[in-house]
Amino acid sequence: MKIVIIQGAFLPVPPILGGAVEKMWFFLGKEFAKMGHEVVHISRKVDSLPMNETIEGVNYFRVAGFATPKSGLILKIMDLIYTLRVRKLMPKDFDIVVGNTFWTPLVLKRNAISACMVDVQRMPKGQMKLYKNARCLRANSNSVVEAIKNELSEKHHHKIAMVPNPLPFIPKYEIDFSKKEKIILYTGRIHPEKGLDLLIQAYKKTSQNYKLQIIGPWEFSQGGGGATYLESLKVLAEDAAVEFLEPIFDIEKLNDHYIKASIFIYPSMAEKGETFGLAPLEAMSWGCVPIVSDLLCFKDFITHGKNGLVFDHRSDDAISHIVKLVHLLESDSRYTKKLASEALGVRETHSISNIAGLFIKQFEQTV
Repeated sequence: MKIVIIQGAFLPVPPILGGAVEKMWFFLGKEFAKMGHEVVHISRKVDSLPMNETIEGVNYFRVAGFATPKSGLILKIMDLIYTLRVRKLMPKDFDIVVGNTFWTPLVLKRNAISACMVDVQRMPKGQMKLYKNARCLRANSNSVVEAIKNELSEKHHHKIAMVPNPLPFIPKYEIDFSKKEKIILYTGRIHPEKGLDLLIQAYKKTSQNYKLQIIGPWEFSQGGGGATYLESLKVLAEDAAVEFLEPIFDIEKLNDHYIKASIFIYPSMAEKGETFGLAPLEAMSWGCVPIVSDLLCFKDFITHGKNGLVFDHRSDDAISHIVKLVHLLESDSRYTKKLASEALGVRETHSISNIAGLFIKQFEQTV
């Protein structure tokens, strides 16, 4: 099968500047190639990467893109310019086009649109009705499936497919729980919608026997909330044992933090933005017990009391809910190990090879 993957205008592949979607398709592309398929992967050009190269059987082509702007309108314009540049670079022969830009299913040539699997990684905002000519609308969670259905008439529902996101790496080590450290970890964008103010307020009410580490991009150009927001979190933390680390885009180095941490808290408040939650999945694969907000997307792979814990982020008492869950894990090592052991199950259910197989099956059904 001949597969073309089109990334967005703002981050390159390989994912040297981060990006959950870029990580995912970088590894899936290599897995498709390993399975014997022809893969072309198009992404943003950056100075440190050549215009064209081949890595593990995948042909990479890069197109001039942009730094992420603050304005949503400007972002859409930049995305259009980038997608038109991609159109000129598209190979003539393909079976499936995976589209990760807003404009891919709209401005590519007709044969590319009719072969396009639109990768819906965020909650749709009315644009699904524009994509009726696309081959397939791929949702990464059941919550996104329902959101897409709400934007389309029932006769188009057959185009919707749910394939979860994979782990963007293959875990190389077994977990020795005796070497876990007293660390509570958050990784992800440093942005108001992630609920970090809630996390810090809750942490300050715990025993603070565990250190809290917060790792992620804060600059606007990388999807963060900016320097002022980061500083407000540091002020909120005061003299508590909270460590703010610079973003880590090297997967192996980030995995080192997951390996050490015992608890992973992802308190996202993004009711209409959070669609999957890759960071909790990554943490679980390294034996961290996840504590997540009660967003629908997390229910696809986290069951409260089985392989993680869930708090009601909509409650006026959300902070005390987090405090109680942290205390539960700190005080009951046997229960913590039980949850962590169950969390490791994502190594199989969300492995790159397993999810790549699900995608290929979906591609074959739609060709």
